[in-house]
Amino acid sequence: MSRILIVILCFVCHVRIGLAADDLQVGAAEVDITPPNGFPMAGYYHERLATGAIDRLKAKAIVFRQGSLQAALVVNDLTGISIDLTTAVRQRASKLTGIPASNIVLSATHSHTAPEYYLSVYQLLQGEKSARAQPERLQYAENLIQSISDSIVAAHKSLASVKVFSGSATQTTPVSFNRRFVMRDGSVRTWMNYENKEVVRAAGPIDPEIGLVALRASDTNQPLAVLSNFALHLDTVGGTRWSADYPFFVEQELRSELGSGLISVFGTGCCGDINHADPNRRERNKTDFIGGSLGKTIRGSVKDLPALTSDRLTFQQRTVQLPLQEFSGTEVARAAGVLQAVKDGTKVDFLEQVTAYKIAMVDMLRNQTPSTNLTGLINWGISKQWSGIGSHLPVEVQTLSIGDDLAIVCLPGEVFVDLGLAIKRASPYRTTLVIELCTCVETVYIPTRAACAGGSYEVTNSTVKPGSGEMLVEAAIELLRESRARRSSP
Repeated sequence: MSRILIVILCFVCHVRIGLAADDLQVGAAEVDITPPNGFPMAGYYHERLATGAIDRLKAKAIVFRQGSLQAALVVNDLTGISIDLTTAVRQRASKLTGIPASNIVLSATHSHTAPEYYLSVYQLLQGEKSARAQPERLQYAENLIQSISDSIVAAHKSLASVKVFSGSATQTTPVSFNRRFVMRDGSVRTWMNYENKEVVRAAGPIDPEIGLVALRASDTNQPLAVLSNFALHLDTVGGTRWSADYPFFVEQELRSELGSGLISVFGTGCCGDINHADPNRRERNKTDFIGGSLGKTIRGSVKDLPALTSDRLTFQQRTVQLPLQEFSGTEVARAAGVLQAVKDGTKVDFLEQVTAYKIAMVDMLRNQTPSTNLTGLINWGISKQWSGIGSHLPVEVQTLSIGDDLAIVCLPGEVFVDLGLAIKRASPYRTTLVIELCTCVETVYIPTRAACAGGSYEVTNSTVKPGSGEMLVEAAIELLRESRARRSSP
């Protein structure tokens, strides 16, 4: 199922600065991860079985190496990355490439027309043979782990020297909007429109910056890969056909100008409270318009990006213990009743269903022996690696930097835009890309502390306690400052 498209990336450094004794090498590759028809689709709280494909889903890997230091970033056309998937891919890819497992970062674009693979991966790793473990779904889970690993292996094999350019562009055509609103009664509600006279204002900002990294062949200057980063939720397609959502159209726009062999890697920015619905009008922008507009902005900016002045590579990782929410046995039992009612076809208030699902997830994460038997009531959020982990989730924050100019920050979960903006403002690097949904999705949303006070959907759909987002920001900023200090040391 894996059609591997390998692009060999080469780098020439213009100025040697610091202690680095080896040239930076980079490699990139992409692999098809599209499931078969009939596989369940993710993104909503009801089952959808795929009936076809609009475009193909891919895993796109970039591998970095300098001396003995190696690291990999893989962006996948998936709704999220479970810790089970991360663990399985890391083990296989590390064994095949020698890249330390902790230096392999998986991220998801958050397409809502991607597979709900979570239960199948869990069952595969558990060796579960129950009637619920359907063989064809287990086969896809095995293929998914192998294919993502293969993208890393292929990128690793293509390692070579390249020219690296970085910078940013501003998206001036409105395609992203904060989806949370302050109401006249002081509450906060999601998915409102200004036709509602009770709406006062948007509850937060957007981030119009597109972070960019371009890689060119050292001998021909041919564009080989572009990594772009923008804060906008990927839920613009709908229906029952596989699609990578608007990043597919970003890719098509870039390839029309820079060549059909270009690898376009889109890392989703902090967009937990950002979507494509303009609150000033009823019509929503279409997927092709969004991706095409972003692609044109990127295409017009790539040729003017400045080259890096140093190729010193650093990679750092820190585990942050995020506190899980707590629920009583009575609350867990009630949640189980709500989920059973939904399964039986009873109509339940949406936020009540979201709350019940979150409680079930937290109960399974906190307790080796869950308070109530929830088997068969949830699919995504179920975890082998973190089952009974206790009161905290040991999530990871990673930073990868090159020279003085470029840093990439990787965060778990669906992160609110204010948190990403805080990291960018504090970063000592000229260009900082902040990519969400990395390594694990078990936190679900990660709001700001202030947003937690306002409530509504995203706050309801978070497994961690208020203040968790600020903990991630603090860790990211400390890592960026440490990498810059290491870069500046004699």
